[in-house]
Amino acid sequence: MRKIIAFAGSSSKTSINKQLVTYAANQFENASVEVLDLNDYEMPVFSVDKQKEHGIHALATEFYAKLGSADLIVISFAEHNGNYSTAFKNVLDWTSRINAKTFQEKEMLLLATSPGARGGSSVLDIATKRFPFQGGIVKGSFSLPSFNDNFDAEKGITNEELKNQLLEIIKSI
Repeated sequence: MRKIIAFAGSSSKTSINKQLVTYAANQFENASVEVLDLNDYEMPVFSVDKQKEHGIHALATEFYAKLGSADLIVISFAEHNGNYSTAFKNVLDWTSRINAKTFQEKEMLLLATSPGARGGSSVLDIATKRFPFQGGIVKGSFSLPSFNDNFDAEKGITNEELKNQLLEIIKSI
């Protein structure tokens, strides 16, 4: 059985990306899924001065260990001004101080969604290009546009074409 660690790159308690990542991760067959919440990894804003004074934050070490325990990492990104949310970027910055290959050569599925028609495509593009340098083996990516029109909390993705696109990507991983 494949172990999946999934999380949204958002600290919102009502995150649409958490809904999408939970849905997507649970579409894999023969897998156990653990969905993390970035709020459980809230740390001071990273700085080399804080690292020198206090060392690597214990939550960064815990997060790194969770990533290391996975066979597959699934992330859905919130897009804040075309980039990662501050919450995700801070966890990434702290964790990358443990190992520049933060994702430890794990296979990854990268997702994004937003209420808008572009579906977080800018942040998804950034992550897809960047993560291989940080030890991520990006096996697929998917953007869900217009979340409120294309997703239902109980049914998942309601647009059949988009749903089939995601399911094809999942089958290929």
